[in-house]
Amino acid sequence: MTQSPAVAFDGIGKTYFLPRLGRPLPLEAVRGVTFDVRRGEILGLLGLNGAGKTTLMKLMAGLLSPTSGSVRVLGSDPRDPESRRRTGFLPELPYFYPRYRPAEALAYYASLSGMDRSAAAPAVAAVMAKVGLAPHAGKRISEFSKGMMQRLGLAQALVHGPELVILDEPASGLDPIAIHDMRVLIAGLREEGRTVVLSSHSISELEKVADRVIMLSRGGVVSCVESSAWRGAEGGLEKIFMEAVR
Repeated sequence: MTQSPAVAFDGIGKTYFLPRLGRPLPLEAVRGVTFDVRRGEILGLLGLNGAGKTTLMKLMAGLLSPTSGSVRVLGSDPRDPESRRRTGFLPELPYFYPRYRPAEALAYYASLSGMDRSAAAPAVAAVMAKVGLAPHAGKRISEFSKGMMQRLGLAQALVHGPELVILDEPASGLDPIAIHDMRVLIAGLREEGRTVVLSSHSISELEKVADRVIMLSRGGVVSCVESSAWRGAEGGLEKIFMEAVR
């Protein structure tokens, strides 16, 4: 039996309504989007600002409902509690209560994902070591740098052992060594059998880690590219992207 995709978008549209005097102004963020995410792959979303990347990620995470079309995550509605327990999400700008220490914040998010306290404690310790936060366990989050906040956001997305990991600009605010560590960690998630969807403004980073890239422009899919198309090709992924969106 063929295994169902990790994520399936079918004709997805999402329209926001901006407040205006008189009547709300509609803003179409994505339209007619159809694609699947294979289980166990790293899929990159690439597009200019406003192309619809974050909207698609929030639809996968169950934080938004589509205006039209349907989305399935791990065979279920992404707003279903069971689907959310099997999904981890790192937003572009993660926020945590500043007076917490990292383990306290992670224990809270583990509980939100349905983990009991006995399982959460070792999971929190393991994920802090995994993302490089163990040396900073005694600090309050208010003392964290932007890069440390990004590591904590990644730990929050991973602490409950999700099958699907959604990462919105995971390398944002990281120095070159931390970016390398993030790349190795993301590749490791694939080796563990997890599915990863990530967006990035860094084409070179997606080139190094992604199995496929979905290119977006003005809310629609303009191209779906396998890694074999850019590896060894002149101009690489950047050339393919520029030709697709211009």
